[in-house]
Amino acid sequence: MDFALTSEQQRIRDRARQFAREEVAPLAREADATGSLPRQLIARLAELGLLAGPLDTAYGGAAMDSLSFALVCEELGWADSSLRGFLTVHAGLVTMCIRAWGTDEQRARWLPRLASGQSIGCYCLTEPEAGSDAASIQTTATADGDDYVLNGEKIWITNGTIADLAIVFATRDPAARHKGICAFLIPTETPGFQRERMPGEALGHRASDHARITFADCHVPKSALLGEPGEGFKVAMSALDRGRLGVAAGAVGIGQACLDACVEFARARRQFGQRIGDFQMVQERLADMAADVDAARLLTYRAAWLKDQGRPATRETSLAKLFATEAAARAASEAVLLFGNRGYSNEYPVERFYRDIKGMQIYEGTSYIQRVIIARDLLGKEE
Repeated sequence: MDFALTSEQQRIRDRARQFAREEVAPLAREADATGSLPRQLIARLAELGLLAGPLDTAYGGAAMDSLSFALVCEELGWADSSLRGFLTVHAGLVTMCIRAWGTDEQRARWLPRLASGQSIGCYCLTEPEAGSDAASIQTTATADGDDYVLNGEKIWITNGTIADLAIVFATRDPAARHKGICAFLIPTETPGFQRERMPGEALGHRASDHARITFADCHVPKSALLGEPGEGFKVAMSALDRGRLGVAAGAVGIGQACLDACVEFARARRQFGQRIGDFQMVQERLADMAADVDAARLLTYRAAWLKDQGRPATRETSLAKLFATEAAARAASEAVLLFGNRGYSNEYPVERFYRDIKGMQIYEGTSYIQRVIIARDLLGKEE
């Protein structure tokens, strides 16, 4: 079994690492405080070929394999989870979803714009009463001649107020559950498409753009359908499978950032006449953190490798997402404790890591839902 990265994968990782550490990390604290991503970072993602990395070159992408894109998400996660979240939604949930399900016309119209950053994408699935149970969405799509008319509400939509294009999930018949769901490609300038920032202040990912979007008699042509009528649930789940890999990789990045910060602090901080890193209890915490990070990384890389082989990877992706986010949560908690009063302030990034990782345990399917997916796959259907 060969665990070595190819030369191309190393090149992509190194490019992403340099960008993350030299350009993203220095701005992360300010972005977190102001609640806004610096737009120049999005432009730089496009310039570096990272904004639509997995997309084929015919549409302006870099034709990265899944492992290469996971490496990009890992490096961005190390620096700033808000930017990593932006990329996972824009590239994984929107761009690649259009690539997989769109018509030739839809692909030609939107993919080059998404790859260049000329258009930003958002993914509108979550509702007040439809989170983990995505089949219970209440946003309706009513046929009206050559159009559909959408009415309803979406919440916690990442990139929602800055997006130019939305993938929106709505149902033709709520009683039909997943069989009634359709996916639509809707420009955000469409009349009846209304958006605003989510109220309150988020615990983490504070530089992310989180929106509440409402549809009030929003007319869209039937040509806006992504996939066939009633295939929306399949579209949604295929996108979430890609998104979960990006979350897992980003969590590996947070775990590694916590480990790096703790090792540096344990070497520099002195108490009782010695480095705190020389105390066995601190060494135990560092060793456990290192084991967790390595295990999370290998699970994530395996899931990406399986995708690149064209093999089923839903369970393996859920395993990676579950373990990586839980491991990073442990690492962030230990990091804040190890830093003591310093870890309680945003002067040091471990405080932000501690807040950000909670969101990653929730979105793209909570840790509870990942356990359900894994267990159901283990048990199989009752005969």
